[in-house]
Amino acid sequence: MEQLRAFADRYLINLHIPTIQVTDILEILIISFLIYHILVWIKNTKAWSLLKGVGLIMVFILFAALFQMNTIIWIVKNVFSIAIIAIIIVLQPELRKALEELGRKNIFSSFLDTGKTEKGLFSDSTIREITKACVEMGKVRTGALIVVRQMDSLAEYEQTGIGVDAIVTSQLLINIFEHNTPLHDGAVIIDGDRITSATCYLPLSDNMRLSKELGTRHRAGVGMSEANDSMTVIVSEETGAISVAYRGELFRGLGAEELEIKLESIQNKQTEERRRAIWKGKGAKNEAKAN
Repeated sequence: MEQLRAFADRYLINLHIPTIQVTDILEILIISFLIYHILVWIKNTKAWSLLKGVGLIMVFILFAALFQMNTIIWIVKNVFSIAIIAIIIVLQPELRKALEELGRKNIFSSFLDTGKTEKGLFSDSTIREITKACVEMGKVRTGALIVVRQMDSLAEYEQTGIGVDAIVTSQLLINIFEHNTPLHDGAVIIDGDRITSATCYLPLSDNMRLSKELGTRHRAGVGMSEANDSMTVIVSEETGAISVAYRGELFRGLGAEELEIKLESIQNKQTEERRRAIWKGKGAKNEAKAN
């Protein structure tokens, strides 16, 4: 006991255990959240390969430090600041996308209800016309690329095409994408209830996780959804299947009702009566099939 007391007096008397405040726990949670999302972002971009390369260089620098390779250490110290700038330049596209994504998050949208009206950003009629056109084009395997604007401006992409400025109808969309017509090559941009431009060029996605079987049309749709908050509807020329690209994700093999629900999700209506009606009708069909 004497020895234990002496040990406690010698080593534990000056031991300082900090008090944990609520703010400390909050800081830990915030930092953990940020680190997690940064790692997820790095994993899904070219930064992951760059990070592995940086890791190898750090191991080499540690090896040089252990064996006192002074010349190498001197070089590392002098090029460190330049290397940081070089990494920022190399990752500039990824950093820009990350900042744009952060800026597009509508943190206060639930309080301000920005852009929400009784009919939303576009009417139910526009949803029906787009869906009808896509289904009909899918039956005859006519390729289509339709961009539906939400909140972000698409002016820079509209300028790459030919101005149309017409009300959205299924007949017009089918005629635009008909083979061997002047406007069939490229994308159609819809703003509200009007077709603003056709034959527009869209940015291609460089996402390596996309299936190799996807063609240029699908990669353009995903690339557009990565660049802004629009939704792109794609009809495959090879299979006639309908897909939707939104927020960098591709949803394939959609039916008419599923496409309507996807379009309604960016409609920004104040009520959800239509969604309830669609799902109710879908449930009734499933029950009828079961019976």
